[in-house]
Amino acid sequence: MPDDCDSSISLQQAAAEVDEPPSPGGWLRVDVVPDAGDWAAFEPIDQLVMSAAAALEMHSRFAGHGLADACVALSDDANVRALNASYRGLDKPTNVLSFPAGSGPRDGVIPLGDIVLAVETIAREAEEQGIAPVQHLQHLVVHGLLHLLGYDHETEEEAQEMESLEIEVLASLGIPNPYTEPPEAKV
Repeated sequence: MPDDCDSSISLQQAAAEVDEPPSPGGWLRVDVVPDAGDWAAFEPIDQLVMSAAAALEMHSRFAGHGLADACVALSDDANVRALNASYRGLDKPTNVLSFPAGSGPRDGVIPLGDIVLAVETIAREAEEQGIAPVQHLQHLVVHGLLHLLGYDHETEEEAQEMESLEIEVLASLGIPNPYTEPPEAKV
């Protein structure tokens, strides 16, 4: 992943720009790095990413968390497909990949790792699911950050814990539960 993750704005600034309360703790710093793909449909992309990160940061589960850094790379299906094939042995694009840093704190900051998002897959999934693309994007940012924080969904118990956190964080952004069927799809 790029080492030049320096295009971030503060989470508090991003939250203010989208009329959300500022983060009280300020423990999570996120850099947003353009990599590939046309993200115009997701503007203001930096604010959407930062808003999702700020909502996670403010969740009570993370009160007292040490200062941490993460990088969000905005990419496309081709790049994500190559990464997915290289690191997971799956020759297909996916919506988000998370790469935990796997190292200890540096200068008092915990490097969480990198998240890579695929614009075409996110847009396609949002359309298929009948949800707003920006809401799906924010869900995937939260999902990816939770992976970097050590959460997973390999077992039913892990999935329930992670999904519960996602639902709570997304609700604070006004985003409905992504794990329920859309109203028109319910029988």
